[in-house]
Amino acid sequence: MLTRLEQAQDKWGGSHSAIDNWLNERQELLVRYCQLAGTSQFDQQEKALPNEKDILLFCQVMMDYISAGHFEVYEQIVKACKVNGNDSHSLATTLYPKIDCTTDTALTFNDRYADKNSAENAGKSAEEVFASFDTDLSHVGQALEERFGFEDELIETLYKNH
Repeated sequence: MLTRLEQAQDKWGGSHSAIDNWLNERQELLVRYCQLAGTSQFDQQEKALPNEKDILLFCQVMMDYISAGHFEVYEQIVKACKVNGNDSHSLATTLYPKIDCTTDTALTFNDRYADKNSAENAGKSAEEVFASFDTDLSHVGQALEERFGFEDELIETLYKNH
């Protein structure tokens, strides 16, 4: 995952400050994800969730990244793609629903784990919550990987045609 980020920064970095900031947020999100996944693997022996503070920080960074995409970057990319013809605009409108699906996965994870007292976890033991944490974290990782690919296609289209 980091290799794709590095390629994106090398390819598109410096030409648009909103995208640069967004790619930096992506890097922080990936670092937090890797830290959380590594901690989770370590804690499997103890059947405990990773540190609550680490989970919360990951969720905050993930929500910030997703929000920046939806409310700052995508809008600018779609607007620019409209100007450059139907092919670019068609790609943007095709990819956006796919990106939205990955948002749903991230939001579900956030709702479930950002608040240890969430409705989803109410009445469950730490072991019960932990049992689904690794699976849920893995699903988030897969969704983020897909999302990054879709986002990179949007950015590529923007830079090819502008």
